[in-house]
Amino acid sequence: MFEIEYLLPLIPAAPLLAAVVAGLLGARVLRKAAHWPVVLALVFSAAASIALAVRVADEGRHALQGRFERVVVLWTWADVAPADVAPAEHTAATASALGNSLAVRDASLPVATAAAGAAARVEPSAGGASLSNRLRIEVSLRADALSALMLVTVTIVSLIVAIYSIGYMHGDPGYWRFFAYLALFVFSMTMLVSVSNFVLLYVFWEAVGLCSYLLIGFWYEKPAAAAAGKKAFLVNRVGDFGFALGVFLLWTTYGTLDFHDTTTVAGVSAGILGETALSSPGFYQGGTLGLAICLLLLAGACGKSAQFPLHVWLPDAMEGPTPVSALIHAATMVTAGVYLVARCFPLFAAAEYAGPTVAAVGAFTALLAALIATAQTDLKRILAYSTVSQLGFMFLALGTAVWAGAAAGMFHLFTHAFFKALLFLGAGSVMHAMGGVIDIRRFSGLRRIMPITHFTFLIGCLALAGVPPFSGFFSKDAVLLAVDARSHGPIGVFYQVLFYSALATAALTAFYTFRAFFLTFYGPTKTPEEAGGHAHESPAVMTVPLLLLALGAAVVGGYCEWTHGLNDYLARTPQWTAVAGAPQQEAAAATAERQASEMESLATGASGTATGATSHDPAHDKAAHLRVALLSTAAAVLGLVAAAVLYLIRRRDESDAAAPARGFVRLCAQKFYLDELYEATIVAPLRIKAAVLAWCDNAVIDGAVDGIGKAARSLGGFLRPLQNGLLPFYALAMIVGLLMLLGAMLI
Repeated sequence: MFEIEYLLPLIPAAPLLAAVVAGLLGARVLRKAAHWPVVLALVFSAAASIALAVRVADEGRHALQGRFERVVVLWTWADVAPADVAPAEHTAATASALGNSLAVRDASLPVATAAAGAAARVEPSAGGASLSNRLRIEVSLRADALSALMLVTVTIVSLIVAIYSIGYMHGDPGYWRFFAYLALFVFSMTMLVSVSNFVLLYVFWEAVGLCSYLLIGFWYEKPAAAAAGKKAFLVNRVGDFGFALGVFLLWTTYGTLDFHDTTTVAGVSAGILGETALSSPGFYQGGTLGLAICLLLLAGACGKSAQFPLHVWLPDAMEGPTPVSALIHAATMVTAGVYLVARCFPLFAAAEYAGPTVAAVGAFTALLAALIATAQTDLKRILAYSTVSQLGFMFLALGTAVWAGAAAGMFHLFTHAFFKALLFLGAGSVMHAMGGVIDIRRFSGLRRIMPITHFTFLIGCLALAGVPPFSGFFSKDAVLLAVDARSHGPIGVFYQVLFYSALATAALTAFYTFRAFFLTFYGPTKTPEEAGGHAHESPAVMTVPLLLLALGAAVVGGYCEWTHGLNDYLARTPQWTAVAGAPQQEAAAATAERQASEMESLATGASGTATGATSHDPAHDKAAHLRVALLSTAAAVLGLVAAAVLYLIRRRDESDAAAPARGFVRLCAQKFYLDELYEATIVAPLRIKAAVLAWCDNAVIDGAVDGIGKAARSLGGFLRPLQNGLLPFYALAMIVGLLMLLGAMLI
């Protein structure tokens, strides 16, 4: 029952079944109990995800070089071959516990086995894939460390959000519809991080976007919510178009869209991220072609993960229910772009300028969003821009194009899921108590009214600000350490600039986080009229999830750092073992260096081993780690102290606090007028064009079509009197006609 072949398909199947049940039976049968199938399904999926992660870890310990993946093929969706090529045999597979219904491939087998058919694999070619390549699309799921981590993160956070939603959405007329959408969203996200080819990745990429549209616009009666859903959908179309072009370019370059190798009667066909590719130097395209592929994939990632310039949809997504904000902003949709770059890491590492581009986009987005967040007054929008900023940190880490950066990016994704979900749900608790008001200028001193929300929100703020020993400190420190390490190598000045930009962002993060915290929970007790004078703590069904997330935000980061558990776990991801700095690479280099030293000692007659310096200096690592940790902590403390001075000790009014830099604060409050810029340069011209085309369609095209019909009708109306049914009239018409014919003949 706990075999990977069983667990992997069941994880997404459970929320899909729950979505069907809630959707079909929720309105008339389940009603107020519509949450039960969804919550139970997510409990099952979360437990199965944890079991899967444990199995992957156990299998990885016994795998070659510690790297492990397993691919489960459910069925073949499409198998298209050129007309002049005979259909190939079905993919060969090892036996599985499910008999012949599933094809299972264990990529932990020796690389030599996978490379035995290297002559039969599709070689990448800058000139494009051969026209004889067949397009075979299998519904295949993969289990490796990266997908297992994503599945655990998605299912656990989604489960907690679903439980919280029972209290938050209580009494809403669309209660059943909300839980049906939520389950469908989780199904799409779990499939997105599980599939093993780019076609299905794109399919569920779009499915996640569709579900987010439904959830953001859940209260579609509100014009703002409907507009926010449409904005999210349309902005993501821009990035998704780039992603689609990237998929096409991958096909023409590599001749396949599978991540994994497939075994046919002709030999091994190399998948883009399979063992054959990872074991073949020079397989991945560099140069202009490789950069083009990476930039197109990055465009898709920027859309889903709200990176500049496609970040503008995410803050508006706050118009949806607060649990939706927590779900989208913490562990699901916005992490899809980070996952895409992490999954395609070998492609980005092979293209010379792809990594720096990702890093630059991430660093700029992080700083821009942090500046905007410092001037917002809507608590949920502050957290929304915080999400954009923290996603920028993840892209910055991945942009280092080394193993340590990739691991740091995923580490930050993991910890961020806990503390950002905590903060959003905490904001929802405040909003629930304040009668729907979320403007931090309209309430204060809530720690006396809402002690549990106050305590858990404080934990989330400390984690987000990166204050030790909370989770955010360790993951942010890992990101900064990876960037700092790159600043001592090629294009070091570039990464050094990004490093100090990230430090400035860290200080701003602490500032805007505690600005919101102090204005909300400290000062004189004040509640808005909408609260009805009886503001109170949220019910247990909402506060218990807050406490669970607070526990994760407090200890998860420290546990992963002190045990090195997450790094060791991610080191088993096959796609990451071939890049610079991977533990397998360092171990091989250390072994080769030790053997060379021993040979040199034997050649010179010396005894023992050489004592020269190695490429890995632990003392230097410790010094660098300490320096980065001190700088990171100093940045967090600086931001926290500044917020405390302005909004706690002196308790200045918001307008007074902004007085010294009123112009710049206004610029930040208006989001640097980027929405207005897009409105003037893109939206308005498109609306004018749409109006012109609508006029052409209605007046010219429809006018011509309708004109023909009107002309026929008018002619019929003119001729209708001639068909009056009177015989004398018809006889007269015949006589007149004959006279006209005779006259014509005589003339």
